[in-house]
Formats: sequence, structure tokens, C-alpha cells
Amino acid sequence: MESVPAVIVAIDGPSGTGKSSTSKAVAAQLGLSYLDTGAQYRAITWWMVTNGIDIDDPSAIADAAGKPEIVSGTDPERPTITVDGTDVAGPIRTQEVTAKVSAVSAVPEVRARITELQRSLAAGATRGIVVEGRDIGTTVLPDADLKIFLTASPEARAARRSGELKGADVNATREALIKRDAADSGRKTSPLAKADDAVEVDTTELTLQQVVECVVTLVEEKRAGK
Repeated sequence: MESVPAVIVAIDGPSGTGKSSTSKAVAAQLGLSYLDTGAQYRAITWWMVTNGIDIDDPSAIADAAGKPEIVSGTDPERPTITVDGTDVAGPIRTQEVTAKVSAVSAVPEVRARITELQRSLAAGATRGIVVEGRDIGTTVLPDADLKIFLTASPEARAARRSGELKGADVNATREALIKRDAADSGRKTSPLAKADDAVEVDTTELTLQQVVECVVTLVEEKRAGK
């Protein structure tokens, strides 16, 4: 079997656009590694909360940023994340962590630490990798082979997210998403932004399968041209 060139794919966008589901499915279909960078920020936030670090004090967060050991498994079928050897896949999805992750993520020392982790995982992915997040195409992997920016209307995103959060209030979810977008887009260090050379895909009217097919096609075209 001829070897396929490794391809690094950056998928960015706000929450509720289908980033995780799309990225996992594309990676699985194409035999690539997969990295959920949001889970890493959630993991460091979970560690801060668990260890009583004051989330309202950026200097306290900065001082602690290097302490936890965060390990991400990159198998798209079974992505894992541990902090100091503890499986935190469940705990990092709690409302408490969700409410605090933007504040922790905005601290430059945290971003520097996690960005370094992300780059080393991408560099070590021999067959290529799909990396999803908010600043992958702009900051973490500016030389990615393919950059995709997913968007969707706030209403569609809230409906999806409240479906994930079982019984959550759609309006409250929509307000929380808009607030998070503002925090992520407005932060000084690595804001949520679309790279100039990213392909924008609006997922509002698309099924997950249609989004996956669209992205797989883009990746295959990029591979063919390498």
C-alpha cells in the first residue's frame, strides 16, 4: 500500500457548530489522529478548580499553569484525557468547569503551556491529525495543510448544545454561547478568529453527515495536491 502524505487539518469555530463530532468522524474516516484542544483547556480549568486556585486571579492561574500533567489520547474512536494520571473525560464537562474555562483560557501562561502541548502532539502524528479548537489555524498551527472554520446561527448552536446538555434551557444556552463567543473573540491572547486562508463552512442547515462529507472532500483534495 502506497503511503499517504501526512496532513494536518485545523478545524476552528465557536461551540455548538459541530466541531467535535465533525473532527472525530473525519479523523476516523481518514485514519488520522484527533485532538480536542478544548478538552485540554477544560482539563487545566478542572485542575485549577479542584486545587482551589482563585479563578478570578490571573497571576495565581499563571503561577499554577505548569503544575498539572495533561495527557491527551489522540485515537478518534476513543479520545482520552488525563490530569496527573486521573481520567477527567467526565468531570471536565460539568457546568462549573464550562463557566470558568474562558477565564482560565485567557491567561497567556495557560495558552503558552497548552499550545506547546498541542504543537508537540501535531508534530508527532505520523499519519496526520485533525486538531479542533478556537485558535488552531491562527495561532497553534498557522502552517496547517488545511484550515476550516465552522459557523452556525446562535439558534442552531443553542439547540444542539442544549440537546447535548439534556434538558437545558435553549434560551439560556443561547445567551451563554453568545457570552462565551464574546469572551473568546475579545481576549488579547489568541482570540477565537477565522484564519485568512481558512475555508468557512456554515453548518446551520447541514446534517452532521453532510458537514463530515464536505470536510473529508476538502482533506482528500489537499492530500492529492501534496
